Amino acid sequence: MRKVFLYLFAASLFLVQAPAQQPPQTSAPPPANAGASDPANPDIVKQEQGPPIKVIVEEVNLQLTVSDGENHLVTDLKKEDFQIFEEKKPQQITSFARETDVPLRIGLMIDTSNSIRDRFEFEQRAASDFLRALLRAGKDKAFLASFDSVAELVVDFTDDLDKLIPAVQSLRSGGGTALYDAVYYGSRDKLLEEAPPTLNVRRAMVVVSDGEDNQSRHSRLQALEMAQRAEVTVYAISTNQRGIKMPGDKVLQEFADQTGGRFFQPATKEDMQAAFQQINADLHSQYTLSYQPSTPRDGRYHDIEVKTVRKGLRVRARRGYYATRPPGLIPPDHTPAPPDKSGAPESSFTGRAATGSGQ
Repeated sequence: MRKVFLYLFAASLFLVQAPAQQPPQTSAPPPANAGASDPANPDIVKQEQGPPIKVIVEEVNLQLTVSDGENHLVTDLKKEDFQIFEEKKPQQITSFARETDVPLRIGLMIDTSNSIRDRFEFEQRAASDFLRALLRAGKDKAFLASFDSVAELVVDFTDDLDKLIPAVQSLRSGGGTALYDAVYYGSRDKLLEEAPPTLNVRRAMVVVSDGEDNQSRHSRLQALEMAQRAEVTVYAISTNQRGIKMPGDKVLQEFADQTGGRFFQPATKEDMQAAFQQINADLHSQYTLSYQPSTPRDGRYHDIEVKTVRKGLRVRARRGYYATRPPGLIPPDHTPAPPDKSGAPESSFTGRAATGSGQ
């Protein structure tokens, strides 16, 4: 979560006239140095008034988890145990909390392309068990999206398991893979819209896929940037069964690492169940740290590193953020996204739920 404040400061100094006698009938023009301070007469003060000065003060909020060398969650750390660096410069932590009860907004994104057909039925059961264990009625919400040749919103945000579970079980595999579109639309149109960074909720996306993409309108970097701007934590579960890390696995791991999530490559059905259970535990055990950056507000991406004083621990937090851009400023390294090759207008999820009729 990030908060941005605009403070307006206006400073005015007023002219104090000396009690000197002036001829009532004379209206002489002011001298050339009128308004300037006169050392011989301290009662004459410089008159000056400028426009308000706008100062952007940005607070960066980080949600993170910490684990030990055996991958067990560490939940007993204090504020003094953390160090934050932005662009390699140390930052002062302004707030700290251990949180286990933050409301969740979750996007469950399931690859339904032909490439995952072999164990698709088991993945559906594991995903259904995950939702049953994760969602707390009246507090947490999730949406379900599938992607093959297109990204489809199957069920919009809800805490109703009677809608989510049957929808997961009804998915069918077939077609290409539009992974990047699914991540892009899920971040921009669902998680960012439902839970903007100004709200104290945890936004996460759970992606079940082999990571291969051959149908998306958006690129891998565009999808990752949108997830970063929406401050979404990506958890990725690979469906690759080849026993070695494939190019798609590296894509999924990049999404997870850059956003503070985790990447899982389960070899068995039991491993996949364990991956969902670990995600559930992560989402309910986190630290929240805040700081006010000492770096310029320039609209550019700023690298972040969070460390612990205690040795042997691993911190999972997003690797950076996009700073607030002052009005009218174009970052020097800003390159506009290339136009869509099809020439079609900007799109989003397909499906009945995308138009509000899926509820």
